[in-house]
Amino acid sequence: MTEGDGHDEDGEELTYADAGVDIDASEAATAALVGVVGEGEGDYAGLLDIGDRYLALATDGVGTKLLVAEALADYSTVGIDCVAMNVNDLVAAGVRPVAFVDYLAVDEPDERFAEQVGEGLARGAELADMALVGGETAVMPDVINGLDLAGTCAGLAAKDAVFDGEARPGDALVGWESSGIHSNGLTLAREAATRNHAYTDDCPFAGYDTVGEALLEPTRIYTDLLDPMRDHGVRGAAHVTGGGWTNLERLGANRYVVDDAVDAQPVFEFVQAEGNVSDEEMHRTFNMGTGFVAAVDPDAAASLAAATDGRVIGRVEEGDGVAIRGLEL
Repeated sequence: MTEGDGHDEDGEELTYADAGVDIDASEAATAALVGVVGEGEGDYAGLLDIGDRYLALATDGVGTKLLVAEALADYSTVGIDCVAMNVNDLVAAGVRPVAFVDYLAVDEPDERFAEQVGEGLARGAELADMALVGGETAVMPDVINGLDLAGTCAGLAAKDAVFDGEARPGDALVGWESSGIHSNGLTLAREAATRNHAYTDDCPFAGYDTVGEALLEPTRIYTDLLDPMRDHGVRGAAHVTGGGWTNLERLGANRYVVDDAVDAQPVFEFVQAEGNVSDEEMHRTFNMGTGFVAAVDPDAAASLAAATDGRVIGRVEEGDGVAIRGLEL
């Protein structure tokens, strides 16, 4: 990726914080909450010891991607995003998802979009190979403007099946392609895309009819990677979401060198150019083409990549930080 020169009148460089989301402040707020209520075992999902197994729980929502869906009056894919953002966190822990419940809050009931949301949730559960066991719809006109969609996923795993979550120097990194922006960083993506375009404008790159359709591409679900990762002795995995590539640091205090990353899809180049977003900001916000990464013994890396649709993208070294595409994050 190259830094965009911007098309807005003053060429102002856009950041995630400028768009309204300060990652550092968000992490500080999360830490404050955890400091009060406590946190269960597990980085991506809470793991509860229930004897011979772990019960795992993850909760997440769709975020401001819903505003794109609202602008296009197309809610058919946001249910997939809601499922994916939860399921992928369980997969990163080495846990198989088994059931999902959703929470839809609206300012007024609308049968049309509720049906579309439901179709997406059902499709997401099908892709994740788990049960959709219901949920709750709340009508709260004094609290909600439009709608919000979130969900909670439950999973089960034998204690020896979960990943220990710690990469080691010498490990190889295997990565899997994302489907696009996923359901993360949309506050920045929307701000950049709409500087000079409407969501209904023709998409300037192939694969989509409109700009909004490209932003709505649903998040990939990675449940199919569970068995191959276990078979190849994966030590830990990272779901690349908030914080972009710095998510790799959740695999332990190491240096992560990514020297053969999956190519970023055209939507990222479009967002970067329209928002005049720096390379570093792009990689600290978005998945940039790779939605999921695993750390594994180097002797097993090529086999894991061949058994799936992955590729060996780098390695783990002693040190700290993430090195990718000439950047030090």
